[in-house]
Amino acid sequence: MIDQIWLIPLGFAAGVLGSMIGLGGGVIVVPVLTFLGFPPTVAASNSLFAALSNATASTISYSKQKRIDYSLGLKLGLLSIPGTVLGAVMSTDVAPDIFKILFGFVLIASSVYIFLRKKFETKEKIISKQMIVFVIGTSFFAGIVSSFFGIGGGIIFVPLMVVGMGMAMKKAAPTSQMILLFASLSGVVVHSFLGHPDLLQSGFLAIGSFVGGLVGARLSVDIKERYLQILVSVVILIAAAKMFFDSLSGNYLLGF
Repeated sequence: MIDQIWLIPLGFAAGVLGSMIGLGGGVIVVPVLTFLGFPPTVAASNSLFAALSNATASTISYSKQKRIDYSLGLKLGLLSIPGTVLGAVMSTDVAPDIFKILFGFVLIASSVYIFLRKKFETKEKIISKQMIVFVIGTSFFAGIVSSFFGIGGGIIFVPLMVVGMGMAMKKAAPTSQMILLFASLSGVVVHSFLGHPDLLQSGFLAIGSFVGGLVGARLSVDIKERYLQILVSVVILIAAAKMFFDSLSGNYLLGF
């Protein structure tokens, strides 16, 4: 048990960043666990516990700041649940090298999002029937991504709300945390039913992530994000490069 304590500060760091940028922290937790040799299903399911804890703490803090669109958050959260069930089932037999390659692309997309998030165009938009259909499909897909990779799905929901629906970033990231409550909770339930997570490790990650979520939500009010964005983007890109390198090295050693 003592040798697992390091998961608490990992969860805390991921919780702070996840709360501030609306991603849930999985883009930090999953690469670290993967680099340390955790199987993909364990890394993803453990990370979802941290994402759930982080989303709970962040939602509590952001609700006090009155920065959450509850109606939209509830709708998108419920729409994501079928996808999270499918994503957890799909992750059961994924090969480690395939997971690393796919997650490498997720990390690249996350880095681009973090670096450009302030440049997303925010305009009041009329929600057409076509956009409603698109939102439903995107929410389902976000649920799959959330549960399969253990990242919560914020990388999809925040741009969807800002670019597609005209919501201000100041409300989109907090609302994303509410959505992640539904996505991560349903993912945690299905992963647990399938026997994927290590509950002790998940508990330590959740403890750190909860505290980090409270801190991150508070810091998001007045912190200057630009240097943080650059730092996090660079770290995530390095992690993506290592994901690709490890997966290609593994294939080479196997004779592919």
